Amino acid sequence: MYKRIFIFFTAIVLNSCGNAQTKSIPTSISAIEFAEQLKTDNTIQLLDVRTPAEFKNGHIENAINASIGGGDFETQIATLNKSRPVFVYCLSGPRSSAAAKQLRDAGFKNVVEMHGGMMEWRSKNLPETKAATAVNTMGISLTQYEALLKSDKLVLVDFYADWCSPCKEMKPYLDKIAIDMADQVIIVRIDADANAALCKTLKIDALPVLKLYKNAKMIWDNLGFIDEASVRKQLK
Repeated sequence: MYKRIFIFFTAIVLNSCGNAQTKSIPTSISAIEFAEQLKTDNTIQLLDVRTPAEFKNGHIENAINASIGGGDFETQIATLNKSRPVFVYCLSGPRSSAAAKQLRDAGFKNVVEMHGGMMEWRSKNLPETKAATAVNTMGISLTQYEALLKSDKLVLVDFYADWCSPCKEMKPYLDKIAIDMADQVIIVRIDADANAALCKTLKIDALPVLKLYKNAKMIWDNLGFIDEASVRKQLK
């Protein structure tokens, strides 16, 4: 009887110790945490799932480019080692999330996303490298941006990207508003990919983003998808 009790409590203690020592592996981390992990773990396979053009114009050192929108993504990830961790990123998060799911479905057990993507990476002044043939896409300056805001009408700025699904969903109704309310509102669309420096200055690290200005002062902003009715309400 005493022997059975001893074995029972010993099992509980051992199991408790084991649980205390087990650390859960995060599936999504910040840019700073991402950078720290890359420094300390040389087994990480780093995957950039943006387009080749985006990759060429700035990426994290030692990253492999496998565009999630390309036709050979499955073939490319098949060359990776499933026993080693895969760290994946895009520009702001949505594409890396889709890629991470595909990787997990393919049997990769340790897949970690950088949830803010290169936009957050750049906002934290972390290092990136460019191809020798990279195109210099400085975009508009902060001074030029501020000049766009000087109007007697409301100015609604739409920060978007061609690959961004919510941005695509919002574009038709924003175009409609630009026509319907032309006497009250000016809509300015800014491509985040082509204006990385401006996005960094304005601390825009995810898309889509709307910013509404009156007399050059921001009176409302929104991150993420928003429907037409909610936008029109802000413009009244």
